[in-house]
Amino acid sequence: MKTRKATIGLWVVQGLLAALFVFAGSMKLILPVEALTQQVALPGWFLRFIGTCEVLGAIGLVLPLALRILPFLTAVAATGLAVIMTGAVVVTVVAVSASQAIVPFFVGLLCAIVIYGRRPATQAA
Repeated sequence: MKTRKATIGLWVVQGLLAALFVFAGSMKLILPVEALTQQVALPGWFLRFIGTCEVLGAIGLVLPLALRILPFLTAVAATGLAVIMTGAVVVTVVAVSASQAIVPFFVGLLCAIVIYGRRPATQAA
């Protein structure tokens, strides 16, 4: 049983994550490929794909629960975004430095909180 404060806290985290991923994903979709590949040594098509996944994941963090249509998709979206953040941590550690990987690690941790908080309720045996 979730308390009202926990539910509100989850909504706040989901909203902040959604805003972050809409911004990050849309930048990957709007910026020229040359500008994207200067920042990180990954193919342009892959960065566009990640941007698309981030925007769709942001929508998935909010809409299923808000509309009460397939609410388990919120946890699925958070899982996909956590996978992206795991990759971001690895790429950042390899390409830049471990100290720069703190931000994607923290964002991934927030995704994990949403996954845990929005997991489907299981029936007691």
